Amino acid sequence: MLIIPAIDLQQGKCVRLAQGRKEAATIYDGDPVDVAKSFELAGAHMLHIVDLDAAFSDRGSSNRRLLREIIQAIEIPVQFGGGLRNSDDVKAVIELGVARVVIGTLAVESPETLAELVHIFGSDYIAVGIDAKDGEVMVRGWEQDGKMRAVELAHAVAKAGVERIIYTDVARDGMLTGLNIEQTVLVARDSGLKVTASGGVSSLDDIKRLNELSGFGIDSVIIGKALYEHRFTLKEASQAAL
Repeated sequence: MLIIPAIDLQQGKCVRLAQGRKEAATIYDGDPVDVAKSFELAGAHMLHIVDLDAAFSDRGSSNRRLLREIIQAIEIPVQFGGGLRNSDDVKAVIELGVARVVIGTLAVESPETLAELVHIFGSDYIAVGIDAKDGEVMVRGWEQDGKMRAVELAHAVAKAGVERIIYTDVARDGMLTGLNIEQTVLVARDSGLKVTASGGVSSLDDIKRLNELSGFGIDSVIIGKALYEHRFTLKEASQAAL
């Protein structure tokens, strides 16, 4: 089980949102570049970075500069998402050095573009973020209902050639209430895709329980607030995942 620390960028700062609501942000001390370096030194093998400003449709986001600085400052791969609405956006961040791009809204609104991206860049570079509330997909920075069930979207992206999804329960994200294990397993089992779990990790028991379900294709987990709030260390999380 791969443990992937998260860095959410909002106006150049590291933040965590409660249930994805931009008005419910907790700002954490520390330069995002230094935070990325600290995760690498602590043993992280990958980082998950989200441009929240771009996700909320701020096309003038300055976080791309920070993304470039982070990639140049560390050696581990970066998985990146937030506001990637077309092939030019995807190409731009891959050229910056992003190892895996996370597509969200685009996968719902333009499945043909998703298939084209997989064809151009390959399935190793393209993952789809399925963000759901009560099993229903949310898009546009989690502010709009995608009018599609999570399982339905998982099947659709599999047909487009996608091999990995990041499944996030919006209601639990940033709340430290534990992962939605049942829905994560349902999507993984029903789609046959590789799944990165996300949203609500609060304890080492969450990680241990998830690790027991790796046979369903759940092979990694993104952790944010629990690390920032010092619920446990990255080293302890990695040991729990063994």
